[in-house]
Amino acid sequence: MTTPYGTILITGAAGNLGTELRRGLAPLAKTLRLADRVEIADVKANEEAMIFDLGDEAATIAATKGVDAIVHMGGAPMERPWQDILDSSIRGSYHIYEGARQHGVKRIAYASSVHAIGYHSLTDHIDADTPTRPDTLYGVSKCFVESLSRLYWDKFGIETACVRIFSSFPEPADRRHLWSWLSFEDMIRLFSAALTAPHVGHTILFGMSDNKVKPVDNTKAGHLGFHPQDSSEPYRAALEARTPVADPMARATQCYGGAFVDFPHPDDAQ
Repeated sequence: MTTPYGTILITGAAGNLGTELRRGLAPLAKTLRLADRVEIADVKANEEAMIFDLGDEAATIAATKGVDAIVHMGGAPMERPWQDILDSSIRGSYHIYEGARQHGVKRIAYASSVHAIGYHSLTDHIDADTPTRPDTLYGVSKCFVESLSRLYWDKFGIETACVRIFSSFPEPADRRHLWSWLSFEDMIRLFSAALTAPHVGHTILFGMSDNKVKPVDNTKAGHLGFHPQDSSEPYRAALEARTPVADPMARATQCYGGAFVDFPHPDDAQ
């Protein structure tokens, strides 16, 4: 079987989701170039590791040389002080896109987040064209990269699938996850679809498994061919038995962003 790509760069490859994608995306490339700012464990024969900070412009742009596609998972993993968000997620993502432009990389799969639209209510039943409503500075950084990737598609022809990941864990851990859960295997299916679809252009899609409750409309990403196969339903009875019912009037219950909508400004704690 011919692999679609010679080399795929995965940023944030030492993280939980990056580690899963190393396994799942291996069939799509002869070589996986793994990048993170910390040591990457158990580098395999089909992998090459690079350690640098995304805020380092020269190192980040150099890492994009000779790759055919990028899976951009790197950046602040959740709400962080503004300087961390600015350097790793905003500047770092600009460096990724500049590297792609300079080195002719034509497709990127970007790990956006539910927190780009976190203040919308579940009853809004949003789709890809619904305006963003970030719930944190972390969410703001995701909105920035979604806009940046739109510019680089319109101006430079670099395709991006912006994957708004909701809750990707080994299994659902709370009642919110009953609708927001994305299994690791479905995450791999999603990013594989983003890398192999005939046409991506600039696509925003919601990353959730085939859960019973579906509070978003993903039809505008149908051209990617992502078909989730897992569901939170097998976990429902046990999870509901051990967790209390959430306050239906709480913003964290009503909004897509969950607890993030109540987070304070991260710099206040410093």
